[in-house]
Amino acid sequence: MFSGIVEEVGTIAALDKRPGGITLTIRARKVLRQTQIGDSIAVNGACLTVVRFDEQAFDIDMAPETLRKTSLNQCDVGDDVNLERSLMANGRVGGHFVQGHIDSTAEVVEMAPDGEGVLATFRPPAELMRYIVPKGYVAIDGMSLTVVDTGPDWFSISFIPHTREVTVVKDYESGHLVNLEVDILGKYVEKLLEAHRPATP
Repeated sequence: MFSGIVEEVGTIAALDKRPGGITLTIRARKVLRQTQIGDSIAVNGACLTVVRFDEQAFDIDMAPETLRKTSLNQCDVGDDVNLERSLMANGRVGGHFVQGHIDSTAEVVEMAPDGEGVLATFRPPAELMRYIVPKGYVAIDGMSLTVVDTGPDWFSISFIPHTREVTVVKDYESGHLVNLEVDILGKYVEKLLEAHRPATP
């Protein structure tokens, strides 16, 4: 479980592609403090397991399902990624409860200036739009964000300058794919309603 507050931006130092998956080596500093083998770190929002680490970097393995569901299958050496360690029970939740279970990717449609910030528009798969509501939460590349508005096939997010400076938002442009996790609460409500819906005669 994560809070959606990015701790640092790491850099992909090496990439080992195999027929059954990919291993990423990610250079980092802050998230390596007190890290142990088997710990979970969110990499662009995807909850992944540390399989090796030293003082400068850590390795994570990505299974085929991770590659199918996320944008991490398009990453390359030198790319930056958002990093967050899993929550501690006595820590603050600055964003919302983020599972690190990516639902799908979404496409950046537009990055439009909005005062000192940027208003970004994203297009997710159509089946996920029912879980995205104005002023509700989504996690994009592991960042806990508030939805500004929605349309039939899009939603918008307002990024303040600080977020752009300290996360991978600085790399966003039209056509870029991001990892999207919708708020789990909407899914649970939908499931409960379906279970109590009267059977059609």
